Amino acid sequence: MRVHKSLVLMAAFGLLLTALAAAGQVTATVPYTVSTFATSVLGVYFQPDSIAVLGDHVFIGFGNNVSTTGADGKSSTIVEYDFNGNVITTYSVKGHNDGLKVDPRTNQLWAMQNEDGNPNLVIINPESGEQKIYTFDPPPHGGGYDDMAFSGKDVFISASNPANNPNSFPAIVRGELTDHKVNVSSVLLGTAVVTDIPTDTPVALNLQDPDSMAFDPLGDLVLDSQADAELIIVHHPGDSDQSAYHLGLTLDGAPVQIDDTVWATSTHGTIFVSDRDGETIYTISTDIFSPGAAYSATPTSVGRLDMDTGVITNVVTGMVSPHGMAFVADNNKDGRNKDKGKKGKE
Repeated sequence: MRVHKSLVLMAAFGLLLTALAAAGQVTATVPYTVSTFATSVLGVYFQPDSIAVLGDHVFIGFGNNVSTTGADGKSSTIVEYDFNGNVITTYSVKGHNDGLKVDPRTNQLWAMQNEDGNPNLVIINPESGEQKIYTFDPPPHGGGYDDMAFSGKDVFISASNPANNPNSFPAIVRGELTDHKVNVSSVLLGTAVVTDIPTDTPVALNLQDPDSMAFDPLGDLVLDSQADAELIIVHHPGDSDQSAYHLGLTLDGAPVQIDDTVWATSTHGTIFVSDRDGETIYTISTDIFSPGAAYSATPTSVGRLDMDTGVITNVVTGMVSPHGMAFVADNNKDGRNKDKGKKGKE
């Protein structure tokens, strides 16, 4: 037992040194600042990715190097923190967690596993800790499911890792829960014809890597097709008057892949970002955010995204592999009452 404890302590100390070294290399451009919020615990939970916020609690999914198809039978860990970075509790979910969101109608946590195949959904009640597992029929596109975004009674899901090129199958679906199953219906095909934003001309898609997804402040659904270095913006998703738009992404004049994108919903707040392979979760802040400003995680940085041109300008550099992001408004500084309970909205 003593030997085991010593090994654990040595591993934890090594991870701490690695995290500190990584933190020393991460820099922010004026007027932004960057700080460490939390770090992985080697051998317990590691590879932080998706981030969800409920009231004054932060939930972070740790992939734990689990197979992205769940083939190894291992489990990911979702860690619940307070805003000071203290661990409240942990949840274990079978498979590789990638998507993590809060359902604003129920305040329950939705965790999506196995983005490359054999997907499952676990819904967690943060108040009781109860978990319910939901399965899917074999995905028609041949891969798995990744991220989720909520609008009213609807939940939209990205159909990840398509098996076909061109990908003529759904890239975005709408999910509906029945018993312990998620039924899906098509919202946007991977080969849809959409409008390119900078040129205002039609463009035929071939979405090979549908990934992160979120609603922007205008109420449009924004899908990141990661390996394609592009965002797809869907207006009125799933409705009869649905329309979609394309935005190519560049950094320093070259196409760039991104992961999560978040928008500042307040002049005062904090961006949380997980550096997966840096085993660290950071916070990014500034004196004043421009409401509606977009920020994206690139392969080694976080940058401000121009939603008109697709150009990204770095604000924090030196990360190893940033992935999940969340913007948390500081409602106190904006003169509004802040909900201190766990039952706030994401």
